Amino acid sequence: MEVAKLEKTIFNVVSYSGGKDSTAMALKMIEEDIPIDCILFCDTGLEFPQMYEHIDKFERETGLNITRVKPGMTFEYLMFDKPINRRDESPIKIKYGADKTGHGWPGPKMRWCTRALKDMPRERFLKAFRPYYEIRHYVGIAADETERLARKTNQNPSHVHPLVEWGMTEADCLKYCYSKGYDWGGLYELFDRVSCWCCPLQPLEDLRKLRVHFPELWEQLKEWDDRNFRTYKPDYTVRELEMRFQFEEECIRMGKPIRGKEFMAALRERLAESRDSRREA
Repeated sequence: MEVAKLEKTIFNVVSYSGGKDSTAMALKMIEEDIPIDCILFCDTGLEFPQMYEHIDKFERETGLNITRVKPGMTFEYLMFDKPINRRDESPIKIKYGADKTGHGWPGPKMRWCTRALKDMPRERFLKAFRPYYEIRHYVGIAADETERLARKTNQNPSHVHPLVEWGMTEADCLKYCYSKGYDWGGLYELFDRVSCWCCPLQPLEDLRKLRVHFPELWEQLKEWDDRNFRTYKPDYTVRELEMRFQFEEECIRMGKPIRGKEFMAALRERLAESRDSRREA
């Protein structure tokens, strides 16, 4: 005799980063009276202070509890101190002289941070619910993020993308959040996208703004980079980025361009002199 399989109750989880898209999605879901059982925020410990303030405000004003999950190990520990089974023939050891501790800075082809700080804590939390519930995961991908939507990780049948269904673009999401009184303390007036403040994948323009508007975070970035076996950017340490930005400011004061062959040649000369002096020290 075949035993009927019991249908699991749906557990509605909102994946919440605190950014404009996930905030717009959550607010719109509340407005549309779509069931929400859990608002899940994976706290990397690397958000801007204004982002944490925004998340607290969202929780306070909506009256909905945000479940905050954290990794078992900090970003700093993972980057510098976590034991790594790195063989002598490891390309990283050969290229960088890395020992057997720490991942070093994340890179385009080695984004260990996403898995360790977000994916694993999220899955640890949801694992307790999976035997009893069918997880319906609401993910804030905007309608104009077609490339992101096409990624294999976002094709999970349990994932729902309401912003796509509503036709809300990234610009629509920001405008909608502003209309609801959420402004992130001006973060989106500085940055097009807001993620971990120390991300090595962010563009130079964002790093210029980080240095000017968040000097304490910039100092922390320099300190971490000084300790790293891998440079922050392929062509620059953080201190060399600072030299570039200072040179740009100097050129602007003198009415000189900060783009083009002449500028880059002068910059390379300055960086070479700095590297030579460090080797001699």
